[in-house]
Amino acid sequence: MAQPQARIDRINALAKKAKAEGLTPAEIKERKALREAYLRDFRAGFKQRLTTTQYFDQHGHEITPQKVKDEQRKKGWRQD
Repeated sequence: MAQPQARIDRINALAKKAKAEGLTPAEIKERKALREAYLRDFRAGFKQRLTTTQYFDQHGHEITPQKVKDEQRKKGWRQD
């Protein structure tokens, strides 16, 4: 999943403010929530990408791990 740019911009603004002058308790909570949401979305997107990828060696033989193949079958993306 793509991260909303506004969320990333706010994370960066809070980081800059934390270095320059410090954060209020409310801003610290906001920063924590934003970071958790960012990581949750990043991990979900990364897992999605790994699950939908087939892996091949230099000879063209598929070497996709069995765990990934099973997940692809479960979602109906594989017919073998």
